[in-house]
Amino acid sequence: MMELLDQVNTPGDLKAFTYKELDQLAGELRNFIITTVADTGGHLASNLGVVELTLALHYHLNSPKDKIIWDVGHQCYPHKILTGRKDKFHTIRQYGGLSGFPKNKESIHDIIETGHSSTSISSALGLVLARDIKRRNDKIYAVIGDGALTAGMAFEGLNHTGHLQSNLKVILNDNAMSISPNVGALSHYLSNIRLDPTVSKLKEDIEFLISRIPKIGTTVANSIERIKDGIKYILISGILFEEFGFTYVGPLDGHNIEELVSNFRNADRIDGPVLLHVITKKGKGYKPAEKQPSKFHGVSPFEIKNGESKKNNKALTFSEVFGHTMCKIGELEQKVVGITAAMPEGTGLNIFQDRFPERVFDVGIAEQHGVTLAAGLARGGLKPVVTLYSTFLQRAYDQVVHDVCIQNLPVTIAVDRCGIVGNDGETHQGVFDLAFLRPIPNLVIMSARDEKLLQQMLYTAVNSNRPTVVRYPRGDSSGVGLEQTMTEITLGRGEVLQEGKDLLIIAVGSRVYPALRAAELLSQQGLEVGVIDPRFIKPLDQDLLLENIKRYKKVISVEEHVLAGGFGSAILELINNYNLKGVQLKRLGLPDHFIPHGSQARMRALYQLDAQGIKNVALEMITGKVEIDLWPRRNA
Repeated sequence: MMELLDQVNTPGDLKAFTYKELDQLAGELRNFIITTVADTGGHLASNLGVVELTLALHYHLNSPKDKIIWDVGHQCYPHKILTGRKDKFHTIRQYGGLSGFPKNKESIHDIIETGHSSTSISSALGLVLARDIKRRNDKIYAVIGDGALTAGMAFEGLNHTGHLQSNLKVILNDNAMSISPNVGALSHYLSNIRLDPTVSKLKEDIEFLISRIPKIGTTVANSIERIKDGIKYILISGILFEEFGFTYVGPLDGHNIEELVSNFRNADRIDGPVLLHVITKKGKGYKPAEKQPSKFHGVSPFEIKNGESKKNNKALTFSEVFGHTMCKIGELEQKVVGITAAMPEGTGLNIFQDRFPERVFDVGIAEQHGVTLAAGLARGGLKPVVTLYSTFLQRAYDQVVHDVCIQNLPVTIAVDRCGIVGNDGETHQGVFDLAFLRPIPNLVIMSARDEKLLQQMLYTAVNSNRPTVVRYPRGDSSGVGLEQTMTEITLGRGEVLQEGKDLLIIAVGSRVYPALRAAELLSQQGLEVGVIDPRFIKPLDQDLLLENIKRYKKVISVEEHVLAGGFGSAILELINNYNLKGVQLKRLGLPDHFIPHGSQARMRALYQLDAQGIKNVALEMITGKVEIDLWPRRNA
């Protein structure tokens, strides 16, 4: 029974509680999240770590007049529950249900939508400047994790805020983690503060002693202030942030609500930017998540008693295939090194890291730096492989152009999570990479349909001596198994998987096997459909494609990507460039809106990208019922 949680429908309801009752409420809130996420899946460890922090913020502030800006947003579950969405929380990340991230259309308490890291300080500063111009007095707090603080954009926000001396309060939620443990000089700096309680204690003692000296002169007071500053520099606590122009407060116990509220009140009395350094434990209150916070960052449904997944499928994921393949390539080629942006486990690079720890560079949440670092490594004679999710590659676009492709350097970019990723929704769908990569000169782009082809493509890429992208989807591999030996494929060569006469399907990556299944379904109706896997989006196998497009006349392109600028656009350009007459082309892909959250299977069916959807469109074309509209007919 949720004795106190049942009484909370708005943040204002918290005001009536005592601190003891708020501590009890924290336990109820934590249990509610664990029980729900065990059934639905979702982000667990990060949310369990901010329960008390969220309660303290809403107890102190008056949302939505006062504003909380969550960085990344995957820690917003307690916030959602406390802001009127408790009864819908069981729908979290489900199609038509609550988003797993802040979503303005859900609630007036979700001020800024976010799903990528390190944006909160910049967004919050914009709100502060707008507030000041309009002469309002609402309080604005940005909550950023120590992992997100490794990104350059966070420092750009700190720098501008300190320069303007804007009245913004920034909470540094320090749990020593991104998705994986943090790396880098900043992480060591925060550890020094976090692990040395004498630093904050000595500062407090000095301030107390100064306050007890009666009627001291200005000169003496200034001298003591200089002594204080000198001691702070010796002990390093918070000096980095104070040099940015912030008043540093902390470190604070992020699980002590009374201490947090007291310091929030003190911070509000300070004119100008304040950084409150709050120490939390990721996964707090659930032992499996405390022991393995990386594993419980994002989870599928699990058994509460032991934290084990309810899924019985033991197939390798594409990310794991990538990791195992990197190990095989690494054994053959000593020049191969791996780069990850704070996601060794999420990308599978941890498998290679375990085997070759000295050949992996975790750059933190710094995709731009990671890609340019790869350019430097390549120029230095190595063969770097950068592994990023498609959605996060967006952050390093200029570096791909400027630092890799213009110089035509042998950098391999392994693009994970291409296509529909499912329940994380709009901010995480990997559906734009072809459109922004395809125009770049010198770049080779491959898309793998299964694990064997992924192996071959990676091996081909690292030996190609040129900029190369290898794309693959989220989820379990196709079950065809792994190759024992590494083999290359010919650059720019497509593959005919099935011959036919009635219609041709050209399918990319994850949509190849559904296309083959659609052809099988059509064969049961006496129709013969050809299927081609182009394998290369750039360069296209023009000879193969032109020959077959001319022969079939009726053609469907299928891609799990936006139609605008995607693979189907490349086929349209090919048809136009060679002035092919009498060709009917139907492009299947994603329309011109952001793809909402929902399971991969549900979303693929919705956009006619599963076998049944492809079969239905093909049947219409063959029977002559061809629509002029090239967009999918179903609306999300």
